[in-house]
Amino acid sequence: MKLIAGLGNPGAQYDGTRHNMGFMTLDKFADICTASFDREGFKGVYAIVKNPALPEPVILVKPQTFMNLSGDCVRAIADYFKITIDDLIIVYDDMALPEGTIRLRENGSSGGHKGMQNIIDHYGSDKIRRIRVGIGEPEHNNSIDYVLGKPKGDDLLKIEKATDDAAKALRDILLRGFPYAMSIYNASKEDRS
Repeated sequence: MKLIAGLGNPGAQYDGTRHNMGFMTLDKFADICTASFDREGFKGVYAIVKNPALPEPVILVKPQTFMNLSGDCVRAIADYFKITIDDLIIVYDDMALPEGTIRLRENGSSGGHKGMQNIIDHYGSDKIRRIRVGIGEPEHNNSIDYVLGKPKGDDLLKIEKATDDAAKALRDILLRGFPYAMSIYNASKEDRS
């Protein structure tokens, strides 16, 4: 069994904000799988995907703890379903990547992302697979307003493309493995065309 956690903040006021790229990606992936977030528990809302195309069941979880305590939910649900760190994937926003891009990594630091750092702290390891969804950097160094802001116009189109790509990357990870998905989605745009 695999666990995919998309990070974000709960509540309507945060819908569509840059900090909710994990939630947005999981919503799109749930649409691909025709799954719904119809369960609550472990400080989150989650779906269990049992799709004949997938080799094993997959749990999709959106922590409802607010970003900085994401690990409380992720660790609780993983422990309950006996899912190891090797079967965990985290999806979250990243200012260090250009808006509209994604990057898959098998391990590494949180890069200052407090939700990812909280998960690393819960596990005592940074060997956690992840998909980082690029949101770019703010022009005027006000990162809090920026990540909690809602992109519009061209920015929104780029974010939509990135979350579409991240959802497709999740599909490819589950069907063909993480190294395969990295070879496709970490390639430059020229390589992918």
